[in-house]
Amino acid sequence: MATLLVFLSLLLAFLIVKVVIIHPHDGYLDKACIEGERKALLEFKHRLKDPSGWLSSWVGADCCHFNDFQRIRTPNFLGSFERLRYLNLSNANFATTNWMQPINMLPSLLELHLSRCVIRDFPHYSDPNPFVNLTSLQVIDLSYNNFNTTLPSWLFNITTLRGLYLKGAIIKGHIPHENLQSLRTLIALDLSDNNITSEVIVLVNGLSICCNNSLEELYLCFNGLSGELPYSFGNFNNLRSLDLSYNSFGGPLPNSIQHLTNLESLDLSRNSLSGPIPVGIGNMLRMKRLDLSLNLMNGTIPNSIGQLRALTELNLDWNSWEGVISEIPFSNLSKLEYLSLHLSPKTKKQPFRFHVRPEWIPPFNLKYIDISNCYVSPKFLSSNCLKTQNRLVYITLKNVGMSDTIPEWLWKQDLYRLDLSRNRLYGKLPNTISSGSNLLVDLSFNRLAGRLPLWFNVMWLFLGNNLFSGPIPLNIGDSSSFKVLHVSGNLLNGSIPPSMSKLKGLVAEDLSNNHLSRKIPKNWNDLHMPRAIDLSKNKFTGGISSWMCSMYSLSWFKLRDNKLSGELSPSLQNCTWLYSLNLGNNRFSGNMFTEDILEQLCGLLRLHILDLALNNLSGTIPKCLGNLTDFTFINLLAIGFDDDKEYIVYSNHDDMAHITYSNHMELVVKGQDMELESILLSVNLIDFSGNNLWGKTPQGITNFSTLGTLNLSCNQLTGKIPQKIGAMQGLETLDLSCNCLSSSIPPSMSSITSLSHLNLSHNLLSGPIPSTNQFSTFNDPSIYEANLGLCGIPLATNCSTTNDQKHKDDQDGEEDEDGRYRTWFFISMGLGFPVGF
Repeated sequence: MATLLVFLSLLLAFLIVKVVIIHPHDGYLDKACIEGERKALLEFKHRLKDPSGWLSSWVGADCCHFNDFQRIRTPNFLGSFERLRYLNLSNANFATTNWMQPINMLPSLLELHLSRCVIRDFPHYSDPNPFVNLTSLQVIDLSYNNFNTTLPSWLFNITTLRGLYLKGAIIKGHIPHENLQSLRTLIALDLSDNNITSEVIVLVNGLSICCNNSLEELYLCFNGLSGELPYSFGNFNNLRSLDLSYNSFGGPLPNSIQHLTNLESLDLSRNSLSGPIPVGIGNMLRMKRLDLSLNLMNGTIPNSIGQLRALTELNLDWNSWEGVISEIPFSNLSKLEYLSLHLSPKTKKQPFRFHVRPEWIPPFNLKYIDISNCYVSPKFLSSNCLKTQNRLVYITLKNVGMSDTIPEWLWKQDLYRLDLSRNRLYGKLPNTISSGSNLLVDLSFNRLAGRLPLWFNVMWLFLGNNLFSGPIPLNIGDSSSFKVLHVSGNLLNGSIPPSMSKLKGLVAEDLSNNHLSRKIPKNWNDLHMPRAIDLSKNKFTGGISSWMCSMYSLSWFKLRDNKLSGELSPSLQNCTWLYSLNLGNNRFSGNMFTEDILEQLCGLLRLHILDLALNNLSGTIPKCLGNLTDFTFINLLAIGFDDDKEYIVYSNHDDMAHITYSNHMELVVKGQDMELESILLSVNLIDFSGNNLWGKTPQGITNFSTLGTLNLSCNQLTGKIPQKIGAMQGLETLDLSCNCLSSSIPPSMSSITSLSHLNLSHNLLSGPIPSTNQFSTFNDPSIYEANLGLCGIPLATNCSTTNDQKHKDDQDGEEDEDGRYRTWFFISMGLGFPVGF
């Protein structure tokens, strides 16, 4: 019965196929059923008894959409359809073995579509000239399967092929030059999103020899292709669409590119191309879309771009353009809708200028404009060039030197993004705006003043580093659309309004570096999915409320530099998603590592930053700290960052996981406060400095092979530096100063070649200072000062004692250690009290 139903299912599919020949670049056929046949087939389906559910995926009134064959083998009787010309089993979920056997028995087949079938078997025959009966095949689509192999040679023996689509099919390795020469009628080739590693010159030369007069579409993006683009690219004189993005191409664009006069779309983004844009690009008169973004290109932008009168999209982002571009090349681009000149912020040469006359009215009407990290006129916002663009939905004019008020007309545009950050804009903001809903507004790093506005149609609001003052509006909770609220670095005062808890969709909140005070509200547990909360650098008092870790989604939690006090909340153990816990420079006290606190901290297995510095915490460092496994590998979470600001970072495992809400974070690194811009969560840091911790440094801490900063200074730690500290190969900063550590500096420490900042001063260390690797660069004697037993460069004390004397000193040291410990205990207490308070 099951076999019969499968046969009937396939028979139904073939009954409704309309036999046609399609041109490869016409796209996939959307087969519509003839109304009379549709009714007959649905009635036939209704009369079938299907107790096993073989036809369960056939739903609705569409007679064509039933295709889940639940992993059964591709039936051999397919080969009996000798006149079949079109076969589309995409998403059919057949078993993937021996699929070629029945297909190879269809000599009349013109098109074969098996995309998204989870096929893992791409047969490679041992016979160099296997019998392939697909003598009429024109289109093969095997996209989005799991072949994980090289392309078989028999595929290139199908000399009738006009369209070959293998996107995302996990094809790897090289494509031999001689194989490509067989595809003499090829019109469309899509090998994108694979792992093909051929040098581009081999690939292009092979294609240009065989099909230079036929190839119209070539998609090779998302591969491992490398080398310089060869001059032979100019041979594809019928090419209409070329996508080589997301590869490793380097060198300049060949001048022969000007011969691609039929090209309509060119995407070379995300490579390492260098040099200027060839002047001859103006010969490509049919060009509609040009994307050269995210390369290493430089030089001036040629005026010949203005000859591309059909251009609708121009993307030259993230390069290092120089000189000046005026309205001249734009005066003929009447169809332009998308303009992006977001330059790399790291450009060190003469800054690029986008110079147009204020009275100039462009011939185009843009929907999207992004001009960033260059110079425009200070009053560009008020110019006719911008004011006449009444279809704009996306405006980014970031770090372009504007000095003006924000004109009223801008707030009436139906926008979904407005970014005017890092300029010198001034004035006050309107209380209400009429722009579109779900709006992102970024006005950070300007000179805007007045009260904080309350905009109900804004979803992402960035107003940090301005001059806003006064309290946060009491009814801010009525702005229920907020997902991100970033108002750090202003002059806000007062308390946090209770209505803040009504922002149930709030994902990231940054109120840091203001003058906010009083206790942190206790009713924030109503927030559904907060990822990041930063209340640092204010004047908050009280303790850590239990709600703060009742939200399992919390990843970033910063309360540093406030006046918080009391013991750490037991609720910390619930913050299981924390990547950063920053409670430094407060007034927390008590035995930090009681059994309850140990359970809390050692259970935060996802931590990358643990900052408890400059408090009055006591106790010993627990051995279980070595269980914090995320300090043992680099976890790159910063995805989707924009320049120097990261808005929302999504994880593959969760729709809105892992958010970094700001462009910088302040940490005590290398003995000084540092602001790390565009920080990635690969920064691993532990800072317990300035407390009253005692006991030995646990050996397990050496398991943190990617820990970047370890600061245990200004405590009362005793014993030896762990002998296996050399295993911490990611360590860049190590500060163990102002403790009671004894014995010698472990020889393994010299193997930490990444170590750039070291402070071992004010301890009881003895013996010679290592002189190899990084230690040869530590020439500052203050690194080792107040360790009376140390000797060697850079100290003035020479290492002239014998091994016997050293052995005697070690024995004496063991006898006197208790007395020295008591002495250093009181010295450290003297250091700890002013630091902790």
